[in-house]
Amino acid sequence: MNWFDKLERKYGRYAIKNLMYYIIALYAFGFILEVFFPNVYDAYLSLNAQAILHGQIWRIVTFIIQPPSTSFFWIFFSLYMYYMIGTVLENVWGSFRFNLYFFMGVLLNVAAAIIIYLIFGVNLTLSTYYINLALFMAFAMIAPDTQVLLFFIIPIKIKWLAYFDGIYIGLTIIIGYLSPLLGVLAQTSPALAQSLLRGFVSLGLLPYSSTFASICSSAYVNATAALVSMLNFLVFWLMTRKSSRTRGQKAFRKAMKVQQGQGTAGDSQNGRFEKINPVKARHYCAVCHRTELDAPNLEFRFCSKCDGNYEYCSDHLYTHVHVRNGNN
Repeated sequence: MNWFDKLERKYGRYAIKNLMYYIIALYAFGFILEVFFPNVYDAYLSLNAQAILHGQIWRIVTFIIQPPSTSFFWIFFSLYMYYMIGTVLENVWGSFRFNLYFFMGVLLNVAAAIIIYLIFGVNLTLSTYYINLALFMAFAMIAPDTQVLLFFIIPIKIKWLAYFDGIYIGLTIIIGYLSPLLGVLAQTSPALAQSLLRGFVSLGLLPYSSTFASICSSAYVNATAALVSMLNFLVFWLMTRKSSRTRGQKAFRKAMKVQQGQGTAGDSQNGRFEKINPVKARHYCAVCHRTELDAPNLEFRFCSKCDGNYEYCSDHLYTHVHVRNGNN
């Protein structure tokens, strides 16, 4: 057991169950606030390092109510999407790890805003956009083959959207911190600088503004928010990948070794595997071997990506290795 498992064993009882329910409720409240009282959030609730250091410490928490969308049409789809992402992550990771991942992203944003203000005197107002994007990246890592309908028409796997988001985030960070070079370039080649500026603004990599100074300031905000959110994703992934492999991948390999050669007579020579159900239970997880007799409240699902009738419990539905042509 690594140190992260020990931390979970010691403090796991303090985790907030069904955390995403509360986050969705806060987003809904933030949406109502933005629609009917649009100036209240920026004036009293946003992440403002200067205000926090002058006593408004509630902003450390209240800034997370900023909704993912202010459109009446898109807010329902946004809330449903983040509800699905959050519940899947909590089901796979457990409540403690999901709590830690979300609040680590929140604290990194707060720390970045305060450190930048203390060192450079710049008051960055960071949003929750990249915190939510980090949740999406984690979901794509766990369930890369999940399909969604892009524009409600085009079926696409989550992993391809994650690759696109990763490239977009990387470009946002690089171009955001290099944006002052556009001002330098404008002095020697104004036409080229304006062309690059229009292109970056059109791609959403730089915010639109009338002056280079305001563009650089907003670009720093976006780049910093993107950087700390991706640091949260990378650090958490590095901390948990070993233990998650031990529970999921290693258990699957062990199950495959047990099942190898124990299929039908015609399939055994080809290395095909058959599902073993020695207790004749109705449901049986191909990874951990648990049945509804072991845990009556455990849910079981068949995997449409595996070749054969392989059923998995909710703990391993998104973490198992797909079986192709009967082989691991």
